[in-house]
Amino acid sequence: MEERKEWTLAEILEVHRKPLLELVYEAATVHRKHHNPNEVQISSLLSIKTGGCQEDCGYCPQAARYHTDIEENDLMSVEQVTTAANRAKVLGASRVCMGAAWRNVKDDEDFDQVIRLVQTVNSMDMEVCATLGMVTETQAKKLAEAGLYAYNHNLDTSEDYYKEVISTRGYEDRLETLSNVRKAKLTVCSGGIIGMGESVDDRCKMLLTLSQLNPQPESVPINALVAVDGTPMEDQEPVPIWDMVRMVATARIVMPKSTVRLSAGRLSMTKEGQALCFMAGAGSIFAGDKLLTTPNPATNEDLEMFEILGLQPTAPFAKGDRPQPEPLTEEERAKKENPKWSRPGHRIPAHVEYTRKGKLKKKAIQK
Repeated sequence: MEERKEWTLAEILEVHRKPLLELVYEAATVHRKHHNPNEVQISSLLSIKTGGCQEDCGYCPQAARYHTDIEENDLMSVEQVTTAANRAKVLGASRVCMGAAWRNVKDDEDFDQVIRLVQTVNSMDMEVCATLGMVTETQAKKLAEAGLYAYNHNLDTSEDYYKEVISTRGYEDRLETLSNVRKAKLTVCSGGIIGMGESVDDRCKMLLTLSQLNPQPESVPINALVAVDGTPMEDQEPVPIWDMVRMVATARIVMPKSTVRLSAGRLSMTKEGQALCFMAGAGSIFAGDKLLTTPNPATNEDLEMFEILGLQPTAPFAKGDRPQPEPLTEEERAKKENPKWSRPGHRIPAHVEYTRKGKLKKKAIQK
């Protein structure tokens, strides 16, 4: 068995700073050793509950405190999710990721509905992923028993810069959630966002933290910030494609067996730029007109790009057999939890100002 490398921050920074073509070549070599370079997984990201989130993530249009054009909607029905999953499957998707704008999972009727949604998509021979906020170990086990394949919970950025992005939850809660997901024997999907004002050191520190998880995440999404009007990060400059290529390539080298996911921000990338990301080790995209609430390339454009590049969609469960979760005990099945997730409570001036602006805009609309 290949020994797992223990990276240092200095080593990751050294990789990230290599001449770009040399970096891409090295990443492509690693990618071909562990993955089929002619396959890219098509995933569908579905917002099953949109808006109204009480968190203050500076990048997120679903935060209730800011005023954006996001329309809130209640939790989707089984019929709605079945229709969306069938449409995605016809277009080549092998994974459906369902996202709900929650701070954390609560043991209530909504969670019972999510369990039914997971069971429904799992029965369609598709990988099921969910991103629902923070979860306890028992909640993760309930999702696993229902057929969940992966749980997404991004670190977003480095622990140092995190306090500039979010004040309503702690970094340690992110790590605890990933630990709970592992204990439930689910695969882990965790990555971050670049372009939020962070430094290169912050980007590499995030990769270091992910690389230190044991085992390393099966999936590592690399997102480019999509600046949304009404959020504190609305004026951030777009991420250059070269930054995305460097992050994809560095993630590929640091976590060789993980699937690096080319996620948000593709709408501003050319096909040539995306091709370079695939060469550097990206093995997955999210298809569909939207990623939760932000624009995404049309599916027909992605299929055209696949044809040009000679790429094939990855089949479901190509990385291994379906998960076989252990049945819950009666005690676990009946367990209701009220975990005390942290609330750091520090003030981020831009968030305070945009919360004030959001309240004023809502009042003006109501009048």
